Amino acid sequence: MVQRVAVIGAGPSGLTSIKACLDEGMEPTCFESSDDMGGLIVPVPDLNSTELFMFLEVFNIFVLRSINFLTSVKKVTPRPDFPRTGQWEVVTENKERLEERHVFDAVICCSGHYTYPNLPLKDFPGIETFEGKYLHSWDYKGPEDMYGKTVVVIGIGNSGGDIAVESSRVAEQVYLSTRRGAWVIRQVSDNGLPVDMKYNTRFVHILFQLLPINFFNWFGENKLNAMYDHTMYALKPRHRLFSKIPVINDDLPLKILSGSVVIKPNVKEICGSTVIFQDGSTVEKVDTLVFATGYNYDFPYLPKNLLYKSGHRVGLYKHVFPPNLEHPTLAVVGFIHALGAIMPQAEMQARWVARVFRGLKKLPSNQSMIKAVEKDTKNIENNYIVSKLTPLQVDFVSYMDDIAGEIGARPSLLWLFFTDYQLFKHVLWGPVSSYQYRLMGPGKWEGARKAILTQFDRMYKPLKTRKVCNGFQNSFPSSHVFKIKSIYPLFIFFPAGGEGILSYWPPG
Repeated sequence: MVQRVAVIGAGPSGLTSIKACLDEGMEPTCFESSDDMGGLIVPVPDLNSTELFMFLEVFNIFVLRSINFLTSVKKVTPRPDFPRTGQWEVVTENKERLEERHVFDAVICCSGHYTYPNLPLKDFPGIETFEGKYLHSWDYKGPEDMYGKTVVVIGIGNSGGDIAVESSRVAEQVYLSTRRGAWVIRQVSDNGLPVDMKYNTRFVHILFQLLPINFFNWFGENKLNAMYDHTMYALKPRHRLFSKIPVINDDLPLKILSGSVVIKPNVKEICGSTVIFQDGSTVEKVDTLVFATGYNYDFPYLPKNLLYKSGHRVGLYKHVFPPNLEHPTLAVVGFIHALGAIMPQAEMQARWVARVFRGLKKLPSNQSMIKAVEKDTKNIENNYIVSKLTPLQVDFVSYMDDIAGEIGARPSLLWLFFTDYQLFKHVLWGPVSSYQYRLMGPGKWEGARKAILTQFDRMYKPLKTRKVCNGFQNSFPSSHVFKIKSIYPLFIFFPAGGEGILSYWPPG
């Protein structure tokens, strides 16, 4: 029976893992190399998802006493009696650079895939002649050093877009270089709703299962281009919308339109302070280069060849368990990429891991898990743009439901339809938040139903700073509104700004 668990990293995944272990009565010990918890969301809060709101404040209460700060993990190895016990030896180094050895019944790796900056200088001929300053986005802390300067940001992921926007407020000129282009979506979606609360719903997910993906690519791309034509803004990528995680940035199109940020192709060569692009255009007297070129992932504290390899990626059963170990006492939490917040996904993984560690849930045979991993790799490669830097991507709702099904926490729409129709409507039409996986099964929470029914109220509350008339109610008699809302589900084609769009009415 697993009792003592080592948790490596105190970022979002580590914190949820600590909480899951505590919930199952185990003794987690977390090792964090920095002096604070929260990982990447501490120095630069990621507001691209509403799930991040007040995350650290909540977890402070539960997990602080389990964390050893300024302690790095140097080595994790199976003990000599691993075939019998499944135990691990963990070697750590504290701030005094003193090594300590520990024995744990299980280990959860939560070091993430944004730990080792990818700085491909060899791909940029002449970088050694550059006369200015260059850095990776990992080292970027703010635009203070960019006042009045000419800046070239290389890479148009979320980091590259954010840095380009922020630095353009103080720099003389910012150029954003991209190899492939990107689809850019807004954080503030239709009617001002957060994009994840609007579209990460079961109803949208069901439509994805019923209709061909090319329809959603066409519909989504047209909807984005209606806001700002990606061709005109020089953003249009070579890939379809749903084959790669889009860039979430409300300000980037405005900065492009105003000329504060200029989109450029990939960098061909660097000559002193001059940057030459693939199309032959140049920018002279560049002061700063920011490489937003992603991250390499690695688990350097684990023995070589311990983890199963599948294609470009580490092969993990359902992105969590190595399929080739004698005992399921090693897990990876948070090593996932989806269009949605990492916390609910990591929490779901951690709840499953804790159940497996406690012996309350069994995994399939090694052979079955390896077969599943290989099938998963093929599906990822067929459906998404993958590379050595971004080797994994999943659908948020499908993945959450899949892992929840492993512990019996997946909500039953059919059961809710017959037993609690009001809750059924909110679960179907509302955002797929962690509350939905606390309605039943292990970890059931009596407050989950109320939390689901009132989550939009909590979102609206900070906005209610002034009483205003409801324009929709004033434009249509209440009886008409009732008739519209009583038709369920309802599809409406209607003009918006002269463009025909498809919308639906989610009953409240």
